[in-house]
Amino acid sequence: MRRPRFRTPGWGGALIDRRAALLGLAAVGGFLAVDIGAVLYAGGWVGGGGRLTPQTFLDGFQQVNGTHPGFRKNHAKGVVVAGHFDSNGSGAELTRAAIFQTGRTPVVGRFSLAGGNPNVSDATAAVRGLGLAFGFPGGEQWRVAMLNLPVFLDNSPQGFFDRLLASKPLPDTGKPDPSAMTRFLAAHPETARAMALAKQQPPTRGFSDSCYRGLNAFYFVSASGARTPVRWALAPVPPAPSAVAALSGPNGLFDDLVRHLRSGRLQWKLLVTIGAPSDPVSDATIAWPDDRRVVDTGTVTLDSVNTERAGNARDLNFDPLVLPDGIEPSADPLLSARSAVYAASFRRRSGEPAGAPAVDVDEVSL
Repeated sequence: MRRPRFRTPGWGGALIDRRAALLGLAAVGGFLAVDIGAVLYAGGWVGGGGRLTPQTFLDGFQQVNGTHPGFRKNHAKGVVVAGHFDSNGSGAELTRAAIFQTGRTPVVGRFSLAGGNPNVSDATAAVRGLGLAFGFPGGEQWRVAMLNLPVFLDNSPQGFFDRLLASKPLPDTGKPDPSAMTRFLAAHPETARAMALAKQQPPTRGFSDSCYRGLNAFYFVSASGARTPVRWALAPVPPAPSAVAALSGPNGLFDDLVRHLRSGRLQWKLLVTIGAPSDPVSDATIAWPDDRRVVDTGTVTLDSVNTERAGNARDLNFDPLVLPDGIEPSADPLLSARSAVYAASFRRRSGEPAGAPAVDVDEVSL
């Protein structure tokens, strides 16, 4: 079967075989040499009508969060993790991707908090992220970026950008201007509905017991060429009780995670939800019905944690369009926008002096 080729808006309309480019780059140097978004990104437009560019987004993040050289412009605060995925083979009926054949695949990743300030104090209500890269260095890879939300809060790049600006804290209160957020929500009812849904599912205590969802839809492509719309999520296998009675300190969420991983391992089931023909695949603010078929494809195990530094996942882009053969993107406009902005952020921070990591795992006491 012919490999899928995608026409990416804003890159001159050129047809690029992403898988071929990925494999060629991966052969040069493994995980950290592969930044497909940075290679393909050429300053193109993200939004319709030429209104938004990756640079516009980076400037917006800086306007809202301040200047923090050397850090990601969003999800700036994080730690690096590693482990493996044990596939039980159940996903092979849906996709020919090698990772879903029975067997073990190495995984590297990063836990993070949303926002561009690496020095922000942890809060239980903060949006938590988990980025993972599945695959062997020098071979095919699959990268995912997930959140502990039931749905994404925006369904377009413009909506995300408008919400970013509306969330800028006021100097006197440290909180967003209520009138600005009211105006934003009036103009974006899809976000108002998504926020209401998120409030119905309050966050768990920490990183280790959170469910992380991909939120955007993709297609699994089987060996016969059948395409199935899917969304995926990581559901936690209950961890051991925390070593502390309550989270405390500016890095409370991260300290708790570090203690868990130093004392053992953490596991999540990789669940794939199969969409029906009526389910939206290009609007991440809409949840699919609870009665959709869910396939348990195996277990992700994380068993090590490290401080971010040169040479580990600090320098890894969790580009949602780095996909193996057997997984294809949907028409969700957020996917190409995220890919381009992630690449622009990578390019900018790689040219800046690296700041001291916000979380040093060696300083966490057991």
